[in-house]
Amino acid sequence: MIESIRSSLIGQKAIAVCSVILIILFSVTLFAPWISPHNPTQVNLMLKLQSPSLEYPLGTDYLGRCNLSRLLHGARISLGFASTVFFSSLGIGLLIGTFSGYKGGWIDLVLMRFCEGVMAFPSLILTLGLVGIFGPGLKQVLLAMILVHWVYYARMFRGMVLILKEKNFITAAIINGSSQWKIIRQHLIPNILPPVVVIGTLEMGWAIMDISALSFLGLGVQPPMPEWGAMIHEGKSYIRSNPELMLYPGIMIILVVISFNVLGEALSERFGVKRRF
Repeated sequence: MIESIRSSLIGQKAIAVCSVILIILFSVTLFAPWISPHNPTQVNLMLKLQSPSLEYPLGTDYLGRCNLSRLLHGARISLGFASTVFFSSLGIGLLIGTFSGYKGGWIDLVLMRFCEGVMAFPSLILTLGLVGIFGPGLKQVLLAMILVHWVYYARMFRGMVLILKEKNFITAAIINGSSQWKIIRQHLIPNILPPVVVIGTLEMGWAIMDISALSFLGLGVQPPMPEWGAMIHEGKSYIRSNPELMLYPGIMIILVVISFNVLGEALSERFGVKRRF
């Protein structure tokens, strides 16, 4: 009993800490232009690889750019574009999954077989393939990730709809003469939206890692735009002399992903929502 209470308290403290971290980081994405001490893309070779100081709290990189400013602006891309991927994929998956589950028949069969075919491959591998077709660049990466990720949400929402459409309130709506789109809009979607918060915390970590991985490979964010994965790629040549160039963005990625995962696991246990892996 005591151990259970103790573990519960520890879990609540971890959730509180992770929540504060994420609130701070999302605030940074909004106010980065005003709180950054320097221009993140301004090059000054006279100041390259400087140690931390009052003017440059985290030092400078190999081009004399402020590491702290680049980290702050990198948060805008890593978190901002991960949110874009999530909400876009969620919206597409919500519409297709809800429509497929409610209509059933050959439409459901075709859509779900397509989703299963896509989900049979690792999402990062499929994203790499699409980026290879579209070409490198942040917009191309975002489009590729959205095209790959929506199938997961479609499958999940479709499963929820299959359960809901057997409920009495759906039967009552049909008897009252409600159209299919009205039933979907007013009865199905409002009842399957609550798990979105849980799904978001679970999936944001994956989206950030995918964006960072593609930027590290040179397929995502292009220089001189700051992004955590790209910063790790740029710093790998200085891993022996200046390992902090890779360490700073690496710590930020780990911190964000762990925070999302801790929140996601806690919420998924509470609401019974399963994660992708």
